[in-house]
Amino acid sequence: MKPSRYSYADIKRITSQFKEKLGQGAYGTVFKGTLSSKLLVAVKMLNNSNENGEDFINEVGTMCQIHHVNVVRLVGICADGFIRALVYEYLPNGSLQNFLSSVDNKNSFIGWDKLQDIALGIAKGIEYLHQGCDQRILHFDIKPHNVLLDQDFTPKVSDFGLAKFCAKDQSAISMTTARGTMGYIAPEIFSRNFGNVSYKSDVYSFGILLLEMVGSRKNFKVMEDSTSQVYFPVHVIIETKI
Repeated sequence: MKPSRYSYADIKRITSQFKEKLGQGAYGTVFKGTLSSKLLVAVKMLNNSNENGEDFINEVGTMCQIHHVNVVRLVGICADGFIRALVYEYLPNGSLQNFLSSVDNKNSFIGWDKLQDIALGIAKGIEYLHQGCDQRILHFDIKPHNVLLDQDFTPKVSDFGLAKFCAKDQSAISMTTARGTMGYIAPEIFSRNFGNVSYKSDVYSFGILLLEMVGSRKNFKVMEDSTSQVYFPVHVIIETKI
């Protein structure tokens, strides 16, 4: 089913004048909303910039081709003048990041069995992006913040602003600049000395995400005096003496 088209007036009505803010990122702000059908949605308002205009086109083009239980569903779009918005299904449990805390914190720890189910669901979503569409969809920003959880904790991969397409028989793709989030980006995206950029770069990011799930800790902390790229979590380097 194609996403619906909404005007800016529709978006203001859906969000009750942007009453309830769900979160904010580098590229925009997300608000909770309700459609006339009473369906709850998350409305992502993109910041005004040329880059975000490209991200909007990229994300819409990607999402229109995706239909999978482990990938977030695009409900509608808004392209009204300079206003750009994406309307997604609302997922009440928020991002996986909210639940990646110490196992000693009983208020947020959801149990190892549930985490295993979530990890498997994320893997299925990524496999679908790489194998289940007419072209491979490379996400390039797999991280806990971009995995959303529904009422049953079913994981859904989200945020396709950095995604790229490539043919299934294409072993590598060209990139002019690095893309992704520090701490999750595969080494080859920074330097071709580590190999070619491909769908395997998403697999690397998924591996880092798994380390966070198992270790119940952040894998990367930005240091003010850091001048080099970190490819492995510090605690892994220390504990395994790589």
